[in-house]
Amino acid sequence: MITPVDPRPSPFSSPEALRAAFGAGLERLLTHDLLGTFILVLGNASYDRAQLEPLRGALGDAFARWEGRFARQSPRVREAAVDDIAVFERLRSTAIDALPAMQRRAVGPWSVQLNPLRALRPPRMSGTAVTRLHRPFDRDGFHFDRPVLRREVFWEGTLGALSARLLYNKFPFADLHTLLVPHPQRGLPQWLDRQTHVEVWDTLAMLGEALPDIGAGYNAQGAYASVNHLHLQMFLRRVGDYPIEAAEWRHNGGPRPYPLAVTRHTDARTAWEAIERLHAAGSTYNLLYRPGHMYLVTRAFQGSYRQSPWTAGFAWSEVAGEVVVAEAAVFAALTEQAIDQELGLLVV
Repeated sequence: MITPVDPRPSPFSSPEALRAAFGAGLERLLTHDLLGTFILVLGNASYDRAQLEPLRGALGDAFARWEGRFARQSPRVREAAVDDIAVFERLRSTAIDALPAMQRRAVGPWSVQLNPLRALRPPRMSGTAVTRLHRPFDRDGFHFDRPVLRREVFWEGTLGALSARLLYNKFPFADLHTLLVPHPQRGLPQWLDRQTHVEVWDTLAMLGEALPDIGAGYNAQGAYASVNHLHLQMFLRRVGDYPIEAAEWRHNGGPRPYPLAVTRHTDARTAWEAIERLHAAGSTYNLLYRPGHMYLVTRAFQGSYRQSPWTAGFAWSEVAGEVVVAEAAVFAALTEQAIDQELGLLVV
């Protein structure tokens, strides 16, 4: 059962309803005339050009307003978040119509995504070395229950047994990309417990009846989780499109070994038992949930190896075979061998 806080029709009744609600929410955000919401809408529109067209004029007007405010050092600029100011300073040198669109290309069995705005994203925890799976939640640090983020909520309510908040991702790298925050007001750290795992599993199964291509990625601590507040990353993308889902791999019944240790689970209980073993061993991991199944990837902790300069780090999308890069030259030149070598650094 889906119980929204917002009385508007459910966005989860079909892919078309989800896409329409997603776009309508971006239009509403742009009316707030805030620097952070402008950057969020621009990030989503530049990722998905279908979202860009109805917003192009309003985005251009908003960019011009903020450019003028920066030029005259308006108090509105000083009131903005430091991260947002830094992002816009870098955007000022680029006409927003000239921003490259998101692109993908196949590289052997892998996919490479060009996503220029990801280069502007604040690193938060993803830029630090991590050696343990659990850290206490810090109410004074960045988290998804901050009042300033209320405007960025796409949907909030109950999905089956899961009380959840979906926020727009400011720098998306997946289709209809939102941050799924379970029980947001509890102040839970980025540590998956059995109850939340089961609730997420059941929620994906329920949503999958109308949205068969729904999915969610999870980064444990040390696996490039950027914020220590329990969250997953929800998206809508055809099942099978992430390379880890290809039939050729041994974990899917094929002959070919995957470069990392992967297990595919079709039962919530056995999936949890596998996660729990990693918790007991202090090993970090990434997850990819789909309706009725889940991929579990065991990997090395971030900071325990020297990653290549062309990547900001391998999180759930990268270990699932889609590598996100921010520079066009890297996008054009990246080879299957380079990706294989980077994945090899994560082997434990």
